Amino acid sequence: MDKRKVITAYRRGMISIQECAQILGIDSMQIMGLMNDPQMAEAPRVIHNQPMHG
Repeated sequence: MDKRKVITAYRRGMISIQECAQILGIDSMQIMGLMNDPQMAEAPRVIHNQPMHG
């Protein structure tokens, strides 16, 4: 499972920090490091602008 999705689920309150660590297979000290890692934030959604046809 994508680590970012698990961390996003925790940040949205869908799972606890303990569940998050368990899913990722890491301990509580490692999970705190991941929470502070900017690369573990949810991937930004790209919005493609469609050219206007006139």
